[in-house]
Amino acid sequence: MSRRTPIWSKNSYGPLILLIAGTYVIGTVADHRWTVSLLLFAQIGTVWYALRISHAHPSLRVLAAMIFLLSLIAGGWNVFSHGTTLLGLVFFAGSVLYVVAPASILGDLGRRRHVDRELMMGALSTYLMLGMAFAFSYRCIAAFQPSPFFGDRGDGTLADSLFYSFVTLTTTGYGDLVPAGNPGRTLAVLEALLGQLFLVTAVAKVVNVWNPRGWRDKVHPPGMASPAEDGTTVNAKLPSTEE
Repeated sequence: MSRRTPIWSKNSYGPLILLIAGTYVIGTVADHRWTVSLLLFAQIGTVWYALRISHAHPSLRVLAAMIFLLSLIAGGWNVFSHGTTLLGLVFFAGSVLYVVAPASILGDLGRRRHVDRELMMGALSTYLMLGMAFAFSYRCIAAFQPSPFFGDRGDGTLADSLFYSFVTLTTTGYGDLVPAGNPGRTLAVLEALLGQLFLVTAVAKVVNVWNPRGWRDKVHPPGMASPAEDGTTVNAKLPSTEE
């Protein structure tokens, strides 16, 4: 992908960030079953775009297509159902969708050899999707377990789960919402660890491929050895001192 790709081009990660932001907004106001189904349908479109822009592997596209089909069925059925089991399955489908897409995006980012705007937006998209995936997982657990997910605060709303997820992912930890028991607590620990691991890995990737213009010439001036692209040392030819 060209580093000069317009930010809102169909070949850029820019529109993906807008789509993720749109699903987040829908999630904060999803207080009814039909709005939850609408959120799931919006996620399907978001993940489809993510797989296309990241050039997903054919096997991953087949897996995503199967998840899309099951998600459409679950989302449509959820509109006319009143049980919590189906609602939990809808949240589970949303969580899986937002795990599949980051896997493809990370593969695309790992193939890049330059730090550019697209790499930064792709990394941000992955980070946002992980936060939302855990939020949907918390809602799935709340739908299936008999006890309230947040204890005295009840199960909370999807907006509460989104807030708690991103607070945990960034290890901010306000403490106003806390899972009352497992598996919620274990999942929260996993999210905090993944959040820190992602940031460390992202910074390492940037440092590894970052090569500002003129940096190599300043560190390795003419006449001195300089590292080659493959990590080996290339000895530059020194000027002869013979007459």
